[in-house]
Amino acid sequence: MHSAFSTSIREDIRLLGRLLGETLKEQEGEQVFATIEGIRRLSVSYRKHGDAQAGRQLDRALKKLSPDQTVVVIRAFSYFSHLANLAEDQARRLQAEALDDPLQAREISGTIAHTLERLRQQGIKKSALVRLLSQAMVSPVLTAHPTEVQRKSVIDAERRIGDLLAERHLLTHLSKRAALAVNEKALRASITLLWQTRMLRTTKLSVRDEIENALSFYNTTFLRELPRLLASLEAHLGESVSAGLLRMGNWIGGDRDGNPNVTAETLRYTIARHAEVVLRFYLTEVHLLGAELSVSRQLRGGTPALEDLAARAQDPNGHRADEPYRQALVGIYARLAATLQALTGTEALRHAVAPSAPYASAESFVEDLTILDAALNRNKGGLLSESRLKPLIRAARSFGFHMATHDLRQSSDVHAEVVADLLEKAGLCDNYHGLDESARQALLLRCLADPRPLRLPRARYNPRTEAELLIFERAYEARASFGPEVIRHCIISHTETVSDLLEVLVLQKEVGLLTETHLGLIVVPLFETITDLEQAEPIMRGFYALPGIEDLVRRSGGVQDIMLGYSDSNKDGGVFTSNWSLYKASEALAALFKEKKGIRLRLFHGRGGTVGRGGGPSYEAILAQAPGTVNGQIRLTEQGEIIASKYG
Repeated sequence: MHSAFSTSIREDIRLLGRLLGETLKEQEGEQVFATIEGIRRLSVSYRKHGDAQAGRQLDRALKKLSPDQTVVVIRAFSYFSHLANLAEDQARRLQAEALDDPLQAREISGTIAHTLERLRQQGIKKSALVRLLSQAMVSPVLTAHPTEVQRKSVIDAERRIGDLLAERHLLTHLSKRAALAVNEKALRASITLLWQTRMLRTTKLSVRDEIENALSFYNTTFLRELPRLLASLEAHLGESVSAGLLRMGNWIGGDRDGNPNVTAETLRYTIARHAEVVLRFYLTEVHLLGAELSVSRQLRGGTPALEDLAARAQDPNGHRADEPYRQALVGIYARLAATLQALTGTEALRHAVAPSAPYASAESFVEDLTILDAALNRNKGGLLSESRLKPLIRAARSFGFHMATHDLRQSSDVHAEVVADLLEKAGLCDNYHGLDESARQALLLRCLADPRPLRLPRARYNPRTEAELLIFERAYEARASFGPEVIRHCIISHTETVSDLLEVLVLQKEVGLLTETHLGLIVVPLFETITDLEQAEPIMRGFYALPGIEDLVRRSGGVQDIMLGYSDSNKDGGVFTSNWSLYKASEALAALFKEKKGIRLRLFHGRGGTVGRGGGPSYEAILAQAPGTVNGQIRLTEQGEIIASKYG
């Protein structure tokens, strides 16, 4: 099987390389193509075969290039690399399709079937695995990249080439020669478009650009693939898994650390746009379900719950009078349209009936869909729900109306600056920065115990103070509209003291996120440097030793998230020291929280790059740091890095 995939990759790379070469000849001329081809052959001889003479010739050829020729050569080799990656991606698609055969899937490392088989061979019972998955969460996190230069136009063109490659493999299997010729012409056209498209951005990305770029991945990947992955896992296990197992995360629009362009307005915008994308996806799927589920009441009765749902839709169309599923879906669509309007201020495209009462929560939407599913199963139509209804239910459970949990992130020194300004204007402390750590803690605890806010109605605060408080106010409003899952974390970069955590509690209190009995946002310290990692356990021990903190966390869900940074510690101490420091900090924190009854520790291991490459800890190495633990969480960033790896 692996040799078949390797052959497929080679064939696709040859095809794409040939088409790129033909495009170069047509667009740039024979001489330019000959120059590029000569450089390619010398490079292969030098790098692959160790030909020293070829290396010298290559050096001379490159030095002779004019600036314009150099640009063309760079673009040619860059696009060839992109096309080769597309061929590899297509091979992975073919491999994924082969996984429908359980026997084949067990032989491929990294598949669900292979993993479950290995666990079975190691004596892990399925019941234990199901219990683990009921508490675990895997959350891909899209992080902010203000330096991203690849254009969406290039990404879209490459996506089109990938789709054409997928189509080509099907046509090859069916021996459709005429269609293959048409497909090759379309590939050639797409590669020509790619060559004539500017590769890099000429202007800097705005935060809104970043948000829109991230959102473009949802319709092509996450909204469909995460429910499909859940379905595959359930099929292999033979049991349902927790709706909370797969959840998306997002930093774009809420990560202010080092980016002054992230404001309360960008936070509001990213939340609204995420909601709009997911609600429009639901509306489209509900509309398509209405077209599909033409089941007649005369031929197959419904259920009382379905009939009630259909009646509430008040559908005036007589053609659907005996079609309860379609009537129910008309009502569901109307409620979703009202939800879209209420949460985002935008309107749905179609209206069989006018928008009605919006859904109070995504759970209510799921309940209505489940009524349809139950009716189909009861009336021998279970297969009708497999292609669209069940995936939609899984999607709604995973994405809700917010689509992704939006994390807030800011540096500890900014939090300190804001708190200092509040204290000064309130007449409580003229020089907060001059206090030692013990005095800071005592003062902050007094502020937390006082029910009165620090803010004075007409006081003039620093612009940064106003901006940071507005961020927390937007978080409060978003949670009131979308529920607590829309924003769960307040991440503190450069956490160095216990007071860094207390300052965030004070800021939450100012906007109502912290009450006497409940903490709205999980305060997440980020320990990054070697020194910070060494101090992680003492800081958390000191924090939980403060009066009322442990009880507050327990009443607020009993979860403490902590991030351990790989990237900065690697720069600070090197690969080996960084990994060793991460390991020691993880063990010390896990031991500390074993003492905290009713509180679960989730350690977020963050690193700048793909886990297991470039010296970073591998999945296995990180997970092995917690032998005997039952609960686990892995959060993956856009680059594939582990953000959260385990519970203590």
